[in-house]
Amino acid sequence: MLLVILVALGALVWRIIDLQVVTHDFLQGQGDARTVRVESIDAHRGMITDRDGEPLAVSTPVVTLWANPRELPEDRGQLAILARALGEEPDAFISRIDGLRSRGFIYLRRQVTPEPAQRVLDLNVPGVYGQHEYKRYYPASEVTAQLVGVTNIDDHGQEGLELAYDRWLTGTPGQRRVLKDRKGRLVRDLHLIRDARPGGDLTLSINLRLQYLAYRELAAAVAAHDADAGSLVMMNAKTGEVLAMANVPSYNPNNRANMDAAGLRNRAITDAFEPGSVMKPLAMAAILESKQFSPNTVLETSPGWMRVDGYTIRDVRNFGRLTLTGVITKSSNIGMTQLALQLPNDTIWKMYDAMGIGHSLGTGFPGEANGSLPPPVSWSKAKRATLAYGYGSSISALQLASAYTTLANDGRRLPPSLLKLDGAPEGTQVLSAQTARQVVEMMETVVGPYGGGGRARIDGYRVAGKTGTVRKVGASGYETNAYRSNFIGIAPASDPRLIVVVSIDNSKRGGYYGGVVAAPIFAQVAGPALRMLDVAPDSNAAPYNPESPEQQVAEAEQAMRVTGIRQPEAAVSAAQATPND
Repeated sequence: MLLVILVALGALVWRIIDLQVVTHDFLQGQGDARTVRVESIDAHRGMITDRDGEPLAVSTPVVTLWANPRELPEDRGQLAILARALGEEPDAFISRIDGLRSRGFIYLRRQVTPEPAQRVLDLNVPGVYGQHEYKRYYPASEVTAQLVGVTNIDDHGQEGLELAYDRWLTGTPGQRRVLKDRKGRLVRDLHLIRDARPGGDLTLSINLRLQYLAYRELAAAVAAHDADAGSLVMMNAKTGEVLAMANVPSYNPNNRANMDAAGLRNRAITDAFEPGSVMKPLAMAAILESKQFSPNTVLETSPGWMRVDGYTIRDVRNFGRLTLTGVITKSSNIGMTQLALQLPNDTIWKMYDAMGIGHSLGTGFPGEANGSLPPPVSWSKAKRATLAYGYGSSISALQLASAYTTLANDGRRLPPSLLKLDGAPEGTQVLSAQTARQVVEMMETVVGPYGGGGRARIDGYRVAGKTGTVRKVGASGYETNAYRSNFIGIAPASDPRLIVVVSIDNSKRGGYYGGVVAAPIFAQVAGPALRMLDVAPDSNAAPYNPESPEQQVAEAEQAMRVTGIRQPEAAVSAAQATPND
């Protein structure tokens, strides 16, 4: 008996040694393989805010429900309860599960808010699990949709700035080692392998209040004129920061079930178009910079048309005598053609090129349009003429606003920015400060009584602007009844703070001229924006009253600037001529 006991004791000791020493590492590895897991710690995506910290894109916690069909119960009653908790029809759900029994993983519902997800998990149905994730939410909805963009279901950027700055916004997931039982339930945390690092935040240049204002007025105008689309860009004239960028149609990024693909494009950046007469002030800057002309130089535009290389160029009517200021006021194609043909081939082209037309803006926005500016190689006279009054090139709304920073900053062009800047950039000196101020003064007459942009007038502020109406290009050339209505304005003209570009695509009701369709939107947006930004009114910009003696004197002086004829004949001549648009 003693021998038996000793043998048994020796065997037990040997078994203990075998388990604890000889096969310890093997057994420990086998146990860990069944109970120890490495879990991912989700890192939330960085927040996108406006310049004042208002959220434009935030990540909210959600739960993705998944299941192992092999572990799901065969009991149809339990499956029916699960189906109803998931919001599905029981018979269809059970049929789907039966067809997937051979799989080890299926999604039940993705990105469910925590409360309803917990109700599903509380059913304690075998084989049903929850994975904690984050889902993107956009508080401003369609107001900022095209600019901010969207993420996909895996939280990766797909459009807009979400795509452009995806690497910056995406966080780095962490890892932790945990102990779980055979049913996958957490027993305890063992240790942290790597902590999660959230994505970087992004502060945009836009002001959300101004963005709401711009979108509201643009949407109302597109609806009122039964237009196909519209874009608006509001830029800080001192820094180049985009304070508002609105596009219609838009879409709701929080609910994309019935999304129209036409609303995805950020047309203000991605769509290039022939700008038309809004380019005339930029061409006039090149003309004045040549030092061959002054704002008071008088041209004879009679009879209101001319032939160039077999093409007929026309004004809306015979304007007769016009100063260079009057050429801008009346938007005379004949006047611009005469001036362009007296200059070397590349004079206007070089100015456009220096203002960034035909070049990337460097915003990094996906699909950014460069526009087009054909090189002046063997140009005909007709091409030189059309370039001077806004045809033969293409430009985006943001490019147009950026080019006009040259006029608003004493000849210094500023690059546009979609992100908030710490200070004004240095910019590039493109033309002299004197020329820039002269062109801005010319543009003020467009909003006066003899120009086509009177609807852009803002009480209390001096406004410089330019209208433009362009025939749209179709598959077989210029269309006869489709137009793009444009307006660009600088306010206040005395000390520019805002540059606003408005472009309405194919207005079908209430007119189509830029001065009729686009100019009023400028006034409805820029006026409140100046007050929101606490920009002091101009002391010499009283509300417009055509009956006041002061206004009559001012109009007579402006008429003389337009026609070069001394009053009172100048006022009669200027009043009789309807401007081009």
